[in-house]
Formats: sequence, structure tokens, C-alpha cells
Amino acid sequence: MRIKFIANPISGGDARPRIQTALELLQGHGADVDLCLTGARGDARQAAAQALSEGYDRVVAAGGDGTLNEVVNGVASPELPIAFLPLGTVNVFALETGIPMQLEQACALAVHGSPRSIALGKIGEEYFLLMVSAGWDAEAVARVRSGLKRWIGRLAYAVSALEVLLLQPPAPLELLLPDGSCHIGFGVVVSNCHYYGGRYVVTPDASLFRNDLEICLLRQDGRLARLKFATRLLLKRPLLAPLVEFFTLTGAELRGENVAVQVDGDAWGRLPVRLKVVPRAVTMILPDTAAAKSHGV
Repeated sequence: MRIKFIANPISGGDARPRIQTALELLQGHGADVDLCLTGARGDARQAAAQALSEGYDRVVAAGGDGTLNEVVNGVASPELPIAFLPLGTVNVFALETGIPMQLEQACALAVHGSPRSIALGKIGEEYFLLMVSAGWDAEAVARVRSGLKRWIGRLAYAVSALEVLLLQPPAPLELLLPDGSCHIGFGVVVSNCHYYGGRYVVTPDASLFRNDLEICLLRQDGRLARLKFATRLLLKRPLLAPLVEFFTLTGAELRGENVAVQVDGDAWGRLPVRLKVVPRAVTMILPDTAAAKSHGV
């Protein structure tokens, strides 16, 4: 088996020792491995796009959810299976699908696991695996300081979220549905999966194996509403009306003035955006229990 191994050496801090171990483990399972270390944003996407035309049997992405997002966008086809070694700060995709966090088990799955088709979301011309959000949480992602993230890991997101909560007033946005209706909110999460930011749940019915997206719209205005949203999320309590409203759709449009957007945990830009679901967009190497995991079982 020929594997294109695309790895981010700064995932979760310094990932080089784990990448070297993973290389040896993959080779130990009989794979012919071509290692590509990324050096800048976009490198993983370019390497994955090249792999599609170079006769590899599999691509293995090692890093965080952002690295995997790049690889998925580079392959952008169900023809070349993609495996994932979770080395990042949060690794939501691995939590969602049950991909092992232990490197030895993840490498064994990458070589010997079976391919499964999954649906992806699409924002403009880009795919997303997990979610798109707009509003205060996306602003927090945009403000995360890389040095602080290397020092305290995922807690850097909490620090940034607190800064936004205290210092930045809520900005309204519009959710436009395919039926022509318009819903006003003050934050929105559009999900292709169950988990959000770790083992937290915003969209309980979202699934990689369904051909739709679940949308959670924060309906109430003000800092108190955002604090209530964040508190219920952290305490793992369900988000309920009238604080939020849920929609299950195959597509939508978001509009807002200078409202931040994040995609799969990375800052993306600003509204407006169009979103849709793409069935069977890529093929992933997943555990047999992945469908149950994606439904939150």
C-alpha cells in the first residue's frame, strides 16, 4: 500500500517526535510511506491535491482538525481514501468518529481500516468537515493568540471567548432559508457533526452520515444570552428555546455586517456566506463504530 503521509509538525505544540513514531508505525504495518511535512497554511491542501493524481492508495493526515480540513479540500473526491492521526489541540473529528487518540491504534486503523463515504458541508467553494459558525464564538477563534495557544492549549480559546464576551457587543445576523424566510439571530452554528469544540454539544442531531446540516441559531440578544449559551454548553446541558432555535436543512445563507466566521476551528473571514451539504463528498478510513459515534451514541 502506497501512502501519502501529510503531517503538521506544530500541531499541539511540537509534533515532530510523534510524526516520526507514526512514520515508523505505518511502515511497520507494511505501508510504503511518502512523508510530507507542512510549513505554512495551504501546504497540506497542495500536497493532498498532488496525491490524487500520483497513484497513492491512501492519504494519511496527521495534525489537528485544521490540517484534516486542508487535506479534505485538497483531495475533494471520494476516489482517494483519507485517514486521520489526531495530533491537534482538540481533534473534534476523531472524537466524533471514534478514531483512536492512541497513535499506535490510529496508525493501525489508517492502514487496515475500511473506507466509508461521508457527507461534507460546503461554504462558498470550500468544504468543511465539522461546522461553520458566525458571531461571537467565531470572533473568539479569530482573536486567539498563537503563542497563548502553544502555552495553554485549548484554554486559549476560553480566554479569547471571555475577552469577546466582555468587550464586544453582540452583532445581529440573518439566516436565510431555502423557503425564502429570514430569521434574525446573534450567533449561529451550522454543523455536520454532533460535537463542538471538544465533547460539547450544540447540534445534537447532526451527523456526518446524513445528507443535511443542523443549524443552531442564538435568538436572544445581549451579553447575558451569550453567557447563558456558553454556560449551558460547558455544563453539557441542552440548549433550549427561547434562547436558541434549531433547523435541519440542506443549505442556507448567512448575512451580517462585519460578522466573523470560523470553519472547522480556524478563522475563515466575514459574512455573507452560502452553505450547503454535499452527499458522499469524500471517503474516510473510520472505525466500524463511527456511524453510532456521529449520532452521539
